[in-house]
Amino acid sequence: MPPNNRELAFAINDVARLLRTFADHEARRFGMTRAKWAVLARLDRFEGLKQTELAEMLDLQPISLTRLLDGLADNGLIERRPDPDDRRAKRLFLTPAARPLLERLAALGEDLMATALAGLAPSERDALLGRLTTVKENLRKAIHKQHTDKDLERHYG
Repeated sequence: MPPNNRELAFAINDVARLLRTFADHEARRFGMTRAKWAVLARLDRFEGLKQTELAEMLDLQPISLTRLLDGLADNGLIERRPDPDDRRAKRLFLTPAARPLLERLAALGEDLMATALAGLAPSERDALLGRLTTVKENLRKAIHKQHTDKDLERHYG
């Protein structure tokens, strides 16, 4: 791998790790973890998800997500409702108590990103987002192709 590519891979990994560490630290101010924050943020965007759908979105094992959901439900921030189409499944919804917390967490997220992106002009931030989106799509396509190739191999040898 050319040195610049290797350094770029390390930099992306380091930025993601540091962002997670900083978010964990900041979320503690609200008695939260980054993982719980992520669950609430996803439900804010996609309320009514099944637990399995949310686990996939967050790249969590179902048992790990169940523990997070139990804690959020015990704190009155989410509720599980029966799925009208599948009696075995539960759909996830935010409670009214979650809304003020989500507003504070959104402000915290803005502050966190302002710190992380300090020194970058808005046009540079837009360009960075565009490039990272391209990288993300390239990786999604590669992963999808791997799964498709494995399925074909399994079916047709």
